[in-house]
Amino acid sequence: MPEQLAFAMEVFLNGLMAGVLYALVALGFVLIYKASGIFNFAQGVMALFAAMTLVGIQNGQVPFAHLINAIFGTHVHTFGWNVPSVFALIFTVGVMILLAWAVQRFVFRHLVGQEPIILFMATIGLAYFLEGFADLMWNSEIKKLDFCMTANTCLPQGINIAIDEFTFNAFGYGFFIDNLDITATIVAIILVIALVAFSQYTKQGRAMRAVADDHQAALSVGISLNFIWVLVWSLAGFVALVAGIMWGAKSGVQFSLSLIALKALPVLMLGGFTSIPGAIVGGLIIGVGEKLFEFWVGPLVGGATENWFAYVLALVFLVFRPQGLFGEKIIERV
Repeated sequence: MPEQLAFAMEVFLNGLMAGVLYALVALGFVLIYKASGIFNFAQGVMALFAAMTLVGIQNGQVPFAHLINAIFGTHVHTFGWNVPSVFALIFTVGVMILLAWAVQRFVFRHLVGQEPIILFMATIGLAYFLEGFADLMWNSEIKKLDFCMTANTCLPQGINIAIDEFTFNAFGYGFFIDNLDITATIVAIILVIALVAFSQYTKQGRAMRAVADDHQAALSVGISLNFIWVLVWSLAGFVALVAGIMWGAKSGVQFSLSLIALKALPVLMLGGFTSIPGAIVGGLIIGVGEKLFEFWVGPLVGGATENWFAYVLALVFLVFRPQGLFGEKIIERV
């Protein structure tokens, strides 16, 4: 096999892996939009906040340490212990559920019935608030995320030797596939299956879909909107935590992590704002498309096409299929 073709196959596989990471962020958008019609611009910041909280708990960091030291003249930064990843994960899930309750209780409960643009602006405000709150709570230093379920089962990183050897023997060229990307793919598949099963086969999932179809009809049959929205924001917070773990382990927990939400926007435009499988398919299309476009066209135009390819592709979809591949076509009669 020609080396150029083998290299293109490697780029294709790495694009699939990158697309899965984009899709993990897009899932949070879909969950909230399906149940409430709110486009949650803060989803990327939620991933950042979840990852920072997880690392802070793992390292035994004192929350608001800088503020406490400034007020009381102390020099306390850590409790002096490390928390196992499993317990840190449980505590972080609890924090994200508490965040979901607070968002519903203090923000969106007071905006029921408002125009979509007002709700969207509220999520922008929430994003900036959470970013500043995370900085105040855990400080802005770049943090390394090491997540281990047990001493011998940590998130794997680095090249997958088995794939490298197999492809070298088969094609004469070893593929560089990151173990973390493979793990993220497996986690994303499990997460999507679990979310679809929850939506289709549980009482809460059916209530969530009922709220998405018609708020007033859902209320008339005894469904609590407040409970459903807290549930949805909690699920979106859990998805943000998973995405934050994967992205944080890959590139470090830093404030640029919140910018992954911007790459999730083209994913949603391709897959549709109301489809969980669509978020995955859209992520894969964006991931593969930007990698192959950079590989074939990038050298001809000076490179750096990954920065804009996804948005141009999304613009094309907006012109010819604005509801996305899996989104519901809305027809309004006047």
